[in-house]
Amino acid sequence: MKAAVVDDAHNLQIVETPDPAVGSDDLVLQVTACGICGSDLKAVHSLPGGTIMGHEFCGEVAAVGRNLAGEWREGQRATALPVIGCGRCAACLTGDVARCDTVDLIGVGGSAGAFAQYVRVSGREAFHVPDLPADDAAALVEPLAVGLHAVNIARLEPGARVAVIGAGPVGLAVVSWARLLGAGEIVVSDLASPRREAAGAFGATDAIDPTSQLLPGTFDVVFECVGIPGMIDVCVAAARTHGTVVVTGVCMEPDPFMPLVALLKELTMRFVAFYHRREFAHALDALARGQIDPAPFITDRVTLDGIGDAFAALSANSGQRKVLVRP
Repeated sequence: MKAAVVDDAHNLQIVETPDPAVGSDDLVLQVTACGICGSDLKAVHSLPGGTIMGHEFCGEVAAVGRNLAGEWREGQRATALPVIGCGRCAACLTGDVARCDTVDLIGVGGSAGAFAQYVRVSGREAFHVPDLPADDAAALVEPLAVGLHAVNIARLEPGARVAVIGAGPVGLAVVSWARLLGAGEIVVSDLASPRREAAGAFGATDAIDPTSQLLPGTFDVVFECVGIPGMIDVCVAAARTHGTVVVTGVCMEPDPFMPLVALLKELTMRFVAFYHRREFAHALDALARGQIDPAPFITDRVTLDGIGDAFAALSANSGQRKVLVRP
């Protein structure tokens, strides 16, 4: 199969690699789409040569493990959590599979990901895909589940004042869920004017340019969805006394902040990653029911040959939101 493989210089090269083999509890999907995540843009610089990235995917079943023969058949549309757990521990049994002690993280340094024509997934973590507005919309389930997990952790109350720092796909997923769950004011802060201009389509009530306007310190919940140094301090400043800061951005460097401000405000601070299986299922159901429109998220579609240019455009903060790779 063709795949985008990280080389020793941390660039993506399109090469021929062996097709994945299906295990007894696995499915192999022929990938119809895989989204480029903001964490991919950072991780590519540290992952070892030979890695196949891509963890936001959907596809058609190409091979079925023998233990799944009664549940799945070739040709069915599917998506899956990009994690493979043991299936026996408490984390796996409760749906918190990313916390399995032996977890295999697909596309981020574990098993090969979906910037390829085929990807192997666990049948335990796979979901049948219903009819959606586009055949590649299920690739959005993973980032939508990230946003839902963040909002669930925040325990939003109806009418809550919410600030979202960063209007990339995860930030906009947070905005979408906050709107659905009854938040009142939802203010987005982002450097890119195209992203600010689009935020209203996802439920934001206002969008500001952080270079010219500071967020007031009055928000019940502040979501950090950027992942660069300095953002936690911004969130602490924007939160009200007894407010909550939820950090979802993947920061690869130390991020010092002023603890005294957080202490005096008696803030609650939560760091979140991944999601539960039930949240992944909820995100897929929301797409199927039309509660979340996939179209505004997707700003471009490229083939494997265009993945390098797509990484460059996204890294340049061009205003792109979700770019889907269609192998």
